[in-house]
Amino acid sequence: MKIIPVILLLVFSCAVCAQELKEKYAEADGFRQKYEAGYFGGNITPRWIGNTHFCWYAVKTPAGTDFILVNAGKRQKQPAFDQKAMAKALTAELGRKVEPGKMPFREIAFSDDLKQLTFVTEGMKYTYDRNKNKMIGKVKEEPRRREGHWGGVNEENWQGATPSPDGKKEAFVSEGNLFVRDISSGKVNRLSYDGAPGEYYSSFISWSPDSRKLVSCKYRPAWIRKLKTVVSSPAGQLQPKMEEIDYVKPGDALPVKRPVLFLVEEGRQVNIEFAEPEKQFNLNNIRWADDSRSFTFDYNKRGHQEYIVYKVTGDNPKAQVLIGEKMPTFVYYNLLYRYDLKDRNEILWISERDGWRHLYLYDADNGQVKRQLTKGEWVVKRVLHVDDAARVVYLVGCGKDAGEDPYLEKVYRLNIENGELLCLTPENGNHQVEFSRDYTYFTDSWSRIDCPPVAALRSAKDGSVLLSLEKADISKMLAEGWRMPEVFCAKGRDGETDIWGVIVRPVDFDPSKKYPVIEYIYAGPHDSFVPKSFTVSPVDAALAQLGFIVVQIDGMGTANRSKKFHDVCWKNLKDGGFPDRIAWMKAAAAKYPEMDIDRVGIYGCSAGGQNAMGAVLFHPDFYKVSVAACGCHDNRMDKIWWNEQWMGYPVGKEYEECSNTVNAYRLQGKLMLILGELDDNVDPSTTFQVVNALIGAGKEFEFVVLPNQRHTMGGAYGERKRRDFFIRHLQGLQTPDWNKEEKK
Repeated sequence: MKIIPVILLLVFSCAVCAQELKEKYAEADGFRQKYEAGYFGGNITPRWIGNTHFCWYAVKTPAGTDFILVNAGKRQKQPAFDQKAMAKALTAELGRKVEPGKMPFREIAFSDDLKQLTFVTEGMKYTYDRNKNKMIGKVKEEPRRREGHWGGVNEENWQGATPSPDGKKEAFVSEGNLFVRDISSGKVNRLSYDGAPGEYYSSFISWSPDSRKLVSCKYRPAWIRKLKTVVSSPAGQLQPKMEEIDYVKPGDALPVKRPVLFLVEEGRQVNIEFAEPEKQFNLNNIRWADDSRSFTFDYNKRGHQEYIVYKVTGDNPKAQVLIGEKMPTFVYYNLLYRYDLKDRNEILWISERDGWRHLYLYDADNGQVKRQLTKGEWVVKRVLHVDDAARVVYLVGCGKDAGEDPYLEKVYRLNIENGELLCLTPENGNHQVEFSRDYTYFTDSWSRIDCPPVAALRSAKDGSVLLSLEKADISKMLAEGWRMPEVFCAKGRDGETDIWGVIVRPVDFDPSKKYPVIEYIYAGPHDSFVPKSFTVSPVDAALAQLGFIVVQIDGMGTANRSKKFHDVCWKNLKDGGFPDRIAWMKAAAAKYPEMDIDRVGIYGCSAGGQNAMGAVLFHPDFYKVSVAACGCHDNRMDKIWWNEQWMGYPVGKEYEECSNTVNAYRLQGKLMLILGELDDNVDPSTTFQVVNALIGAGKEFEFVVLPNQRHTMGGAYGERKRRDFFIRHLQGLQTPDWNKEEKK
């Protein structure tokens, strides 16, 4: 007879637990909003106004949002406009009360004379006179169109006529052939006769500066694969419908382009000769020399192990190699950089040939390296600006200062002549800068994920601080319990390389307790991903509030470190940096025993979805629970440009070895798959194929398909499913019965 009371007690306990979880979910949902309400003076984004030395920014204060105008020349800042007058004008215009400090917009644009500003609210674009404090015009804001697709193809046959630099002629393509029209007389001259539907001239035409020559590529199109998806629940109709987009995959045939030079006045055609045109991934970036005597074009060999800048001189049909990059692994072509210095016959070029990403100076005549401009165990992340007259380069570098996080971005001023490198932003932080158009001044907002932002106006000459702009105030956040994330560094798989990540704990953290650990992962080799700038909700702080410690790590195989560090991903995406991630978490748990690494979960989306599932396939002894959203589970199924960059060409056995679908039989842990049925980034069929493989292997898993959604973690519904899954399998708790919640 004692059984019934025990059962009733268990039922009551489960009900209490479920109610507590609902409350925790609500707290997690409100985490960002709660603490952002007490975050002031941070994350400003200054905008320079035209060619002036004025910039503006919006900043949150306890009273609302202030709009600030900065006069760099005078080292002064003031309100950008009279908020009381603006509020009065908007109240009259919108027919509702608008309070100062609570403007219904965050973005404004100034006229160059600063007399007027424009902003958008409620679908209308308004113009406001700052001197007269009144509205002087409004027009309907045009909605932005959704453009392009991740796997689309540009067949180069849609561009209109291209005018010559002297404005006297225009070149165009008609029925596959090239023509030139004299604008004053209307007379048309035909330049080519060999264009046809199967091999036509590109409508992307490049004129020489003297308007006497032009280059167009002869373009041979290839069959274009289509990605078809079913809209199961279309708005406004009962029956489903089909969507179709261009989507080229690894191994598919690609177009072939061959540059053709035309001497317009002579009507002469010169077919350019270069090595292996049939093996190109792409051919583009046609550039004429200022004297019109030569032009260059870029050739990216398929497989991404060789990249060549070719030079064509005069009417010589044989292209010569000017700059060549060749790697035994891959040339990351999206990070290549070239700048032709004006009137100096020199080229700035970025290369990883010495094992780090650095800047080189080339002779544009003979293709010889004149000198390496930067060197050392750090990377030039990007070039911001080149001042030809001053022979100065402004660049962003990472990892130059020993002892600091090597991913933090700092700005440098490089003297091309003597190689002197001056750091303009020396503070230990991640620097986000905006330069005036003439590069006299710049604004600098720097922070770390564990250090709130400081913003200042600086001199572009030496980095000196000219005017303090803002300093973030997080005192209210801290008073209400907000907990600072922790930057953590440990050695990777080799016992030598530093691996950097971040640890996020719940606000009610108790060091005497044990917490399951959840890793948010995105190990795409195209970048690094651990956040470096301050934010109220780092990584997934909301998830941490449910009783987890959440971490994010950049392992080997991701970008922005040495070439050796990056090369780990080559034909090996299943690696995902996991040996480094596991070593990092073990080191963190050794220091912080509250991290229970016997209960580790992982989640991610896209490439992170592939990684998250790979964790429980290839490392089930460490990762126990995984939620994988919209993953590219087999790299043969995903878009060509991303996957051939890392997995190579031709499509080889490595693709199968890295495939979650092929390796689905290995599943040991708990797995949830999430998919947007209309994903136009990663082919959704790859998730269905991995589901099919799991079923074939007799595996248990959960599968959540989201109608009408594209590339997604699942929105609010997906968030709830992910939380429930981790709580059930990492904490062993019963989650709420959501079907008892009434919601229409």
